[in-house]
Order: sequence, then C-alpha cells, then structure tokens
Amino acid sequence: MRTLVHLVLLICGIAVAVGSFTYVLAGVKPNNVRLEDLRDGFPAGWAIEQLGDQSVTFYRSMAILLLASAVLILIAALFGSRIAAWIGIIVGLGTLGTFYYRVNDQFDNVIRENYSTILTNQTGFILTAGGLILALLACLVPREKTRA
Repeated sequence: MRTLVHLVLLICGIAVAVGSFTYVLAGVKPNNVRLEDLRDGFPAGWAIEQLGDQSVTFYRSMAILLLASAVLILIAALFGSRIAAWIGIIVGLGTLGTFYYRVNDQFDNVIRENYSTILTNQTGFILTAGGLILALLACLVPREKTRA
C-alpha cells in the first residue's frame, strides 16, 4: 500500500477506537447496547432513554465489535494488509448499520417527533462512521506499482 494510505488508515483506526467509547445517540454509548439487542431487536415497550441505562459487560456489548473493527484497521495500517482493513470496515459498518436499523425499527415515531433533541450528542457516531467511510475510501486507492 502507499504511505498515505497507511497514514489515513492509522488515523481512521484511532477515530473508530475513540468513537466506540463515546455517545452514538442521545445518551447511548456502544458499551450500553447488548449484542443480543442488535441480533433480536430492543424489547417492546422500551423508551429510547432506557438504552443508555443498561448495565452490560464489555465483552457482550456493541463496543467490542467496534473495537475489533478499529484493531483490524490499525493492523492494516501497520502491516499493509488490505484484507484486514476490508474485514474491519465491513464489521464496523455492519455493526453501526444494525444498531441504527434496530433503533429506527423500535423508535421511529419518537425520533421523527423529537429529532432536534434525540439526534444531538452523536460524537461517537460521527467519529466511527467518518473513520470507517474514510478507511473505505483509502482501501479503494490502487496499489503501488512494483518497479522491475
């Protein structure tokens, strides 16, 4: 890979790692969302504020998937592995996409009516999604030609 691609992937990996510990939705951090909720959906009758109040062990939370994505992107930056970068990007985008699909599925009307307050404080989403999209674009840069 090109040197610039390595540098961009390093910055993106750090952004995804930092974003996995900050808020992705109003009052909700990735370490408050259970993997079972991503798989099965949020329980019926919950309010959106209850997502941030869950007590979840770290290795069973959404944050572990985002950190795995960040680690794979950092490995790709350090060792030049495009496969690791692609797997990290797919895991990260899949995790964020599933989370927002489940939130939209359960709390669609609440978000539409209160979007000015609910969609605030999304630093983690901006860092994570921005880092993943930039890493995706960096992986699309052609390889360096080998000189014979």
